[in-house]
Amino acid sequence: MDLFHIVSEDRIKKGYKDGEFDNLAGFGKPLQLEDLSGIPEELRMAYKLLKNAGYTQEEGRLRQEMTSIGDLINKCDDSSEKENLQKQFNEKLLRFNQLMSKRGVKTNSAMFKNYEQKVQKKLK
Repeated sequence: MDLFHIVSEDRIKKGYKDGEFDNLAGFGKPLQLEDLSGIPEELRMAYKLLKNAGYTQEEGRLRQEMTSIGDLINKCDDSSEKENLQKQFNEKLLRFNQLMSKRGVKTNSAMFKNYEQKVQKKLK
């Protein structure tokens, strides 16, 4: 054992004897464990890191959907279908930016700025 391990163990034992761990949140309650059985074992640590950093599955899904809809818009010739796709894209973009704002991340995308200006004009 190294010195830091010994010192930390001693402090934990002292805190336990002094009762510093008695009034912790969730004391005496069962742990809420995540079910990670659907994630391959070699990817679980990466998943936990991303989740703890605030990246969610919904965010990744929204990114994929926005990319797919953007590709469809670029290849679409029908104006009514293009308008429908643009509406879907705007809804996904709005949801994505809501997720980012909850995490405290500012989006600098030109698309969002243009959309944000249009929304603000309609709300005035």
